[in-house]
Amino acid sequence: MMIVGLTGGIGSGKSTVANMFRELGVPVYDSDKEAKLLMSGSQEVKAAITDLLGKEAYSDGELNRAFIADKVFKDSELLEKLNGIVHPAVRKHFMQWAEARETPYVIQETALIFENNAQNNYDSTILVTAPVETRIKRVVDRDGVEKQAVIDRMQNQLNDGQKLDLADFSLENLELDKTKKKVKELHLKLLAAASKF
Repeated sequence: MMIVGLTGGIGSGKSTVANMFRELGVPVYDSDKEAKLLMSGSQEVKAAITDLLGKEAYSDGELNRAFIADKVFKDSELLEKLNGIVHPAVRKHFMQWAEARETPYVIQETALIFENNAQNNYDSTILVTAPVETRIKRVVDRDGVEKQAVIDRMQNQLNDGQKLDLADFSLENLELDKTKKKVKELHLKLLAAASKF
């Protein structure tokens, strides 16, 4: 089975693209969602996060996301340490999930493949792109946050130009019909590549 990494900066629409692959019958692992579940449900992960950030990281046993975001997005060293707890736990969970699938390929949707220098974990990588202003507007509209908050989060990610050099495939996600067409074409390419595994 071939393992494909799907990535893109905040607001690029990688979840939209992930859903298009799901519609084609490809199993997609949502790393963000699973990371949150592990951060709330895994005793091992919870203990490590509490050690790192203090008891306020959880309120009534639930992940205190606002507190964590406030601390780590302003402190790159702390963010790196948090990622050092969460990413290996997600990776282990993903590999167990992938092994249970019986399809030519699976996709792991994850935000920071290239930032974490993790591209070697994948047989192929797909980068979803969109112009910066479009991405900012999407996140402001979606999350109801200030423009500056989106820009701050973007600072923790490589820009598209840097990532394009590293990705095997890229998809610009501006018009849904065009994106859907590109996803179908890419699906056929990935099926052909997966047949060699």
